[in-house]
Amino acid sequence: MNQSELDMAGLNLNDEAPTEFIPEEPPKPPAAIEKLIEEAKAALTAQEQGDKRSLSLVVIGHVDAGKSTLMGRLLYELGRVDEKKRIANERGSSKMGKSSFSWAWELDGTQEERERGITMDIALQTLVTAHRIITILDAPGHKDFIPNMISGASQADSALLVVDAAVGEFEAGFDRGGQTREHLLLVRSLGVSQVVVAVNKLDQVEWSRARYEEICELLKPFLLQSGFHPAKTRFVPVAAMEGVNLSRPEPTSCPLFQWYKGSTLVDLLDTLEPPTRDVNAPLRFPISNVFKGQTSGISVSGRVCGGVIVAGERLRIIPGDESATVKAIDNDGDSLPWAGAGSNVNLTLTGVDPISLNIGSVLCRPSHLVPLASTFTARIIVFEVQVPITAGASVELFHHSRDVPASISRLISVLDRTNGSVLKNKPRVLTKNVSAEVEISLRSATYSGSATKALPIPLEPFSVNKEMGRILIRRGGETVAAGVVTELLS
Repeated sequence: MNQSELDMAGLNLNDEAPTEFIPEEPPKPPAAIEKLIEEAKAALTAQEQGDKRSLSLVVIGHVDAGKSTLMGRLLYELGRVDEKKRIANERGSSKMGKSSFSWAWELDGTQEERERGITMDIALQTLVTAHRIITILDAPGHKDFIPNMISGASQADSALLVVDAAVGEFEAGFDRGGQTREHLLLVRSLGVSQVVVAVNKLDQVEWSRARYEEICELLKPFLLQSGFHPAKTRFVPVAAMEGVNLSRPEPTSCPLFQWYKGSTLVDLLDTLEPPTRDVNAPLRFPISNVFKGQTSGISVSGRVCGGVIVAGERLRIIPGDESATVKAIDNDGDSLPWAGAGSNVNLTLTGVDPISLNIGSVLCRPSHLVPLASTFTARIIVFEVQVPITAGASVELFHHSRDVPASISRLISVLDRTNGSVLKNKPRVLTKNVSAEVEISLRSATYSGSATKALPIPLEPFSVNKEMGRILIRRGGETVAAGVVTELLS
């Protein structure tokens, strides 16, 4: 092979094998789709009344609190991980000198996560308890991966906060700059209202009752201040590595049970209340991940934020003017004919150029398109910031799995946090813990060269669709505010 042929081969330009063309399936006729949608709505409404209801749970907490280990062990206890897989994980982790991470390997599946011993992306798993089917989103606790954690929390109905009971470790997570605080504020801002707190690693403090109660007393006022109702917060002592008090109160010889007579972790998860689902709203499906499907076509994962999605229908991808046919819907390997609001599912799409599918794009029906906006007003709550927010401040805007550069273009008013009445118009700055109405404009991502117009993103006012109307604002690597979209301006 001469040099020029080698060069062409290196650039993949003489690719003899043409890429296989996947014939597109004809979409089902509208009448059949309408009938399917009606059937799906009826079935989903009946399911809401049934005894096995589904909800999603995001697992949050400071880095190294034992989130993935706790979930891996819990999946094993409930029979979701077989013995063969457990032994393989144990062997593999000891080989790498990380034998204490063997349970976490069930959720931390990539090579890098396993080598570094931390979670980096959201891992999805399903747990079945007596009355609930729970989709678990295991979130990263590391500060560098907060965007991934936001993407997971925006898909959840409830949260499981894991804290490390070891002396010094709990304090590191709970003091200023710790992830325990930031994660709680984030999930509350994204609409999660119920939280179960698992106080983990109690075996490292000799199963001390005083330490458990001290942690609960420190967390209670902060949870209340963050907006969690005391009736919707529960505490439970566990030891994930030992498997103590996860699904059954055993081993009975454990010193924990000399003083603790309450529920196990699974009992508490079983009492979580799924929110009401709006299956009659227009369909909204924000994409949180895009990947190559098992078979033909391309797959996207995400959460249905309103309405019903059925296999065989043709949907629009916003922003852009592309459409795609939903070839299949699956959840944890099970193929489904439809999925309703609140379900976390993967869709296999055909008849679409993969380039037009981006994380953060929204799938919707051509008859009810989601609006696009580059300027909008929002009601926000400012968190504990060191530097006050001024008009024109450059920030990063998070909406579902999308993060875009933006600026706070106008400070409209400061509001009373209790009743929302205006306290002051046109404030000069926003200091910590105030509630305010602001105008936010998207910025173009380029700094050099000609200024390009910022591309609008799919948004809806909170009054129209709660999940499509929540935003988070970060600056310099910390979350400075969160709020809801009130009105789209352009």
